[in-house]
Amino acid sequence: MMTMTAFDENNLINPSQVIQDIKSYLLKLQNQICQFAELEDGRATFIKETWQHHSGGGGITCVLSDGAVFEKAGVNFSHVCGDELPQAATKLRPDLQGVSFEALGVSVVMHPKNPYAPTSHFNVRFILVNTKEKPLWWFGGGFDLTPYYGFDEDCKHWHAMAKTACDFLGVDVYQHYKQWADRYFYLPHRQEARGIGGIFFDDLNNQPFAQCFEFMQKVGEYYLKAYQPIIARRKQVPYGENERAFQLNRRGRYVEFNLLYDRGTLFGLQSKGRVESILMSLPPLVAWSYQSQPQVESAEVALLEYFLKPKNWLE
Repeated sequence: MMTMTAFDENNLINPSQVIQDIKSYLLKLQNQICQFAELEDGRATFIKETWQHHSGGGGITCVLSDGAVFEKAGVNFSHVCGDELPQAATKLRPDLQGVSFEALGVSVVMHPKNPYAPTSHFNVRFILVNTKEKPLWWFGGGFDLTPYYGFDEDCKHWHAMAKTACDFLGVDVYQHYKQWADRYFYLPHRQEARGIGGIFFDDLNNQPFAQCFEFMQKVGEYYLKAYQPIIARRKQVPYGENERAFQLNRRGRYVEFNLLYDRGTLFGLQSKGRVESILMSLPPLVAWSYQSQPQVESAEVALLEYFLKPKNWLE
């Protein structure tokens, strides 16, 4: 939790204290998520690299590869400074062009090897910009799930945890952020969703700073509560070559989204960040099969026609 000296009753902030508090929390979160993944995997451990950004700041990238459960898992902390916000951040806020900024965040992608275990993505971030009048700030982030074989109980649990996190801000927040995720994690050129969604939020600054920061922490807490039981259930389900081939083909959709549409990826590349860290979200193996069609009334068809259609999983 942040110290009470970082903000006042008018929601003005002490920038240096805020950065310190958020950085401390994000580094603890990074370690916590790495510990979770290593415990579930049981074999592989993360390699850790510290890097510097050319315009100020840097980060810590942690990557686990070729594990018993996770084929690849990346947990990235970054604290980047710059003299001008990247286009990905100013596209919707042109009034902030040419102002200096600091951006902190933790980004996570976990790619299990078992096709019955879903890929998960998590991100939380904080951006501070220094305008002539006063410092401006906002939070963003969320988490979403990309199954290759769908299970109702997994989808319901995932969204129940997302709703619990959002209820901290208000009873209507989950539905708003859930719909935002459904719109965001979508591939227009394929006319299909990337996964079953979750929650997505950005530009969050309409609540007191302390409340927004605590919500960031709720999102981190409930991401782990959402994903851990699903991985524990699915990581040892038997599978064959057909399931593996379908998984690799569906991973192609994940790559397409991250390289074409993901705002975090675009922000990192446009700010000339460390490419290895930015692209850690990509799976180690992927396939594109020309006009591949799953068998009628198969589990693969169920994924496309039932699980990837936006719905209210909590009804």
